[in-house]
Order: sequence, then structure tokens, then C-alpha cells
Amino acid sequence: LFAAAASAQSRCSTGCDLALGSYYIWPGTNLTFISQMMAVSIPVILTYNPQITNKDLIYAGTRINLPFSCGCFGGEFLGHVFSFATFPGVNYQVIAQTYYSNLTTVSAMQAYNSYPSYMIPDTGVLLNVTVNCSCGDAAVSKAYGLFITYPVLPGDTLQSVAAAYNLSTDLVSRYNPTANFSSGSGILFIPANVNGAFPSLIHRNGGLPSGAIAGISAAMFIGVLLVAGVLFAVIRRKKRSKSQLLLPEEQLSLPGRRSSQSGCFAESKFSSSQSGAPALTGITVDKAVEFPYEELASATDDFNISHKIGGGGFGSVYYAELRGEKAAIKKMDMQASKEFLAELKVLTHVHHRNLVRLIGYCVEGSLFLVYEYIENGNLSQHLRGSGREPLSWSTRVQIALDSARGLEYIHEHTVPVYVHRDIKPANILIDNKFHAKVADFGLTKLTEVGSNTLPTGRLAGTFGYMPPEYAQYGDVSPKVDVYAFGVVLYELISAKEAIVKSYNSLTDSRGLVALFDEVLSSADPEDNLRRLVDPRLGENYSLESIQKMAKLAETCCEENPAMRPSMRSVVVSLMTLSSTTDDWSISSLKGGNELLNLMSG
Repeated sequence: LFAAAASAQSRCSTGCDLALGSYYIWPGTNLTFISQMMAVSIPVILTYNPQITNKDLIYAGTRINLPFSCGCFGGEFLGHVFSFATFPGVNYQVIAQTYYSNLTTVSAMQAYNSYPSYMIPDTGVLLNVTVNCSCGDAAVSKAYGLFITYPVLPGDTLQSVAAAYNLSTDLVSRYNPTANFSSGSGILFIPANVNGAFPSLIHRNGGLPSGAIAGISAAMFIGVLLVAGVLFAVIRRKKRSKSQLLLPEEQLSLPGRRSSQSGCFAESKFSSSQSGAPALTGITVDKAVEFPYEELASATDDFNISHKIGGGGFGSVYYAELRGEKAAIKKMDMQASKEFLAELKVLTHVHHRNLVRLIGYCVEGSLFLVYEYIENGNLSQHLRGSGREPLSWSTRVQIALDSARGLEYIHEHTVPVYVHRDIKPANILIDNKFHAKVADFGLTKLTEVGSNTLPTGRLAGTFGYMPPEYAQYGDVSPKVDVYAFGVVLYELISAKEAIVKSYNSLTDSRGLVALFDEVLSSADPEDNLRRLVDPRLGENYSLESIQKMAKLAETCCEENPAMRPSMRSVVVSLMTLSSTTDDWSISSLKGGNELLNLMSG
């Protein structure tokens, strides 16, 4: 894959803001799965695929275009690195050929990951999935600036591919001089037609022809901008002479300072437009540090893959040392402005020892959030990753209590109330003293004090953690987080994932909630529960304590949200559970009055 790309394009000096991947729809997949795999929201996918008239219906055997940014890696090749979280039964071949539809290869997976193909950890590990891309080649033509990475399939011919994209065979051949259609595999770079036109290539002064920046027409972004609810202004950076996207001035009221070096801000107020984005008005960024883009780039070697420590649906996370402090930098695409603004709103307004701390932010070309670096990874890695000592039972109870305190704070002690909507072990960070902090507030919703539910326009979160009222009707309330937290408690007991997959079949699975419901309602719950306990705990736990946490989790996961406890009640329950002398009754949780009285003194 990479050898072919290198021969098709000379070495790069820079990347481009946009490329497309031609994704072959395999039987059994859907847009939700593809959205998670490719880290792009469904509304954005629909923007680049007007042929999809029903987001719940896509046809196997067809192709769709998926947008992503195209970066230059070490001056050697153009590409994009996606993150894939492993689970039992996956291997490099399944990831490359099925889940990523041959946009990458098995050899590329092996080259850019440290795990041998026969020793891939079962769960909780992020793998690098590297996909080649193109930003154009002025030596071939300046008329084409946006390109599709097209995996060749058996039966494809030069003539059929050229005809499908309304291009001449000569042009396709010139962009892909080493293509070998007889093999039925490999990658082609195809000029993309958007809204009936081919975006042209803008040749940068001093830049390599093959590394030129893709020219993106305004019409191409109209759909994305409507989805994001934000109008982006195109400006030219002084030091890079490159088209960059910034949040517009009407979104940024600047009573504080603005860096003369970059589009990075401090002591600013953010607000959003009324179309699509949450009404995030009056956010005073009075505790965030101003970081010039150059400082962030320098601290990460231009966001080199060696600094990458994680990723998710809205961006990648890089390790850095900034001004004497270890930091984690989340780099987000401009299309994720709603999530960026939501997270900025929460973390500049809410401060608690069990919530990750925001250090600063930057808006230039991409969206950047800078957090304190939490040394010990996330809870998922500790429960299911390799190379770590198993968490003791008392540590697991403490992590549960810390996480509950963070959630209780945003539910009970802020105005308005915040609902996280994506509570899961991957979003619970562990520090070097094994205390927990809740992170990733990009999906947070705001509700008014006293309100029960807030209908949401789009479903967001992670399957396996969504309660019935949210998955079916989109109703958002603090009880959404309570349900997800109950699933996390089950994971602390068992170290299993929220969706338990069969080792014999990739398609057979069941929810962890259903698994525990079956055990807790069985004729012999004690013995059956013991079989679900994480084997890495050995015999170093109290079964009584396990039973109490399981009953607490069961109550958190009640189908009826009114029957679930508040996070305040959960905190009190876990406080007593962590004590060797105190006891508590599960019957008091559903009403919560006794525990609420205890909490209030």
C-alpha cells in the first residue's frame, strides 16, 4: 500500500484539509458502525453522499464516500490514521479487509502497530489504521484538487473506474502510473466530483507539486456547515500561506487577548448560531491558557504519530509537555465544532477534582483542547488491556466512587445541569494514585434545574451504555448517565465489555446488563455471580461486597428511569460500600430519601 502510494506521488511537505475514502458496503454493516469506525458523524457522511435518501437503509455492494483530513507523515507519504478499539475475535485481516473495506492493508496494520498479528490484545487497545490519500499533483493537472482513495476490487478495470467517475482513462492512468488491475487489489487516487464540479488544486508557493493543498470550493462545505450550525471563515495564515478554517468573528466576542501569532484565544466568550448548534452563549474562558498553534505543533513534532496516545469519534489525542506541565492535546476537525463548544462550555464552567481539568485551547485550522495529562491511562485499559497489574477490588470501589462524585457534581451542583451522555470506562481516566477523573464532555447536554428530560435531535453515545428511553426516543436526563454508570459497575466486577461478543462468532453478542440480570435472578445467584467476577481478582475480594455493587448496578440499570437512583444516592452507597463497617440497604435507593437525608446531614 505505502510503496504504491510513494511511487504514485513524490514525497510530501504538507497535507490538505480534505480527502475522501471510497468505502465498500459489506453485508451487515450500517451507517452507525461506519461512523464509529471512520470517526465521522452521520450527518457529515450524508453531506458527501446525496444518493443516500434514508440513513437507516444502505445497500450492500455499493460504495459511499467518507471524508477525512490528509496529513503528511515524516515527509514520506500522505495519509490519515484512524483508531480502532480491539475486541475478542478481531485480527488485522478482519480490520483491514472488512471493517475498513480494504482502505488499508494487513501489511500496513502490521507496520504501524507494535503487536504481532498473533498477539493482538483482546480488548481495550487502540490500533492505528493508516489510510493513504492524495492532495493532487500539479505535474499532472491543476484542475483537480480533491481526491478519493479508491480500493480496487476484483472485476474493476481502468475503463469501468474511469467511466464511473466521468473521467478519461488517460487521466486516471496518469494519477496512478503503477496501478495493476489484474491483481484485483491495491489503491487508486481518483479526482472527486462534488456538486457537479471538480474542485481545483491551489498551488502553494514553494510547495511540492504532489504535496499541494486541495482547493475546496465553498459550495462543497454548505451541507457540513448547516449540520455543524457554524459558519466558518477562510483566512490565510501568515507563516504557512495555507488556507485554514477558523470560527467566525461573530462567534467570538473577545474582551480578552488575542494572540498575534495564531487564532488561539484566552479570556474569550463563545456563542453559537441558532441553527443546529447548542445555544452556548456567555462562556467566559477565564481559566484557560492561550496557546499559539506553533507551540502545540512544536510540542508534538507537528502532531507526529509517535505522540498519539488515543483517539475517538471527534479527534485524536497527543501527548505533549507545555510550559513545564504534561498535557494531552485533543485535535478535532472543524466539523466537530458542536462537540468542541460543548466540551469547552463544561470544562470552563465546572471544576472538580474528579473531572479532567482543561488547561487551554486553540482555534486554527483545526480545533484544539489542551487538558491535564492523566498518567495511568483509562479504566478500559486497566480492566482489559495487557501489560498492567490487575486492579484490586478496593481500588475498583474507589474508582467507582471517584467517578460517581464527578457525575454527581455535574448533575446536582451546576446550573444548568449537565448530562454527560457517554459514560464508559474509556472516558474514565486513572491518575498515578489510582483515583479517577471523568473525561470527554463532547456529547454533553444542558438541562434546566428540575427538568426531567430533554428531547435530543440526534442519538449520540456508545451502544451498550444507552438506556431504553434514550435509545428508542432520544430522551435525555441525568438518569441516562446513571444507567451508563450501572454498566460501568458491572464492568468493574467482571472486566467484560458492555457488549459481550461470542468468541465463536463476530455477529453473536449480548448486553452485559442482560447477562447480569440473568445471573441475579437465577436460582443460585451467589455461585453464578462468582463465575462472572474478573478472574484476575483471584480470591482477593469479598463476595458480599461484590453482591452489593452488583445490586447497586442493577438498580442503576432499571428499565424505568424513575426507578433509578440519583448520582447523589449512588455516591452515598459507594461511600458506605468502601467502608468495612457501614452497611446499606438497596431498598432505600429507589426512593432515595434516606440517602439524600444522610447526604444533606
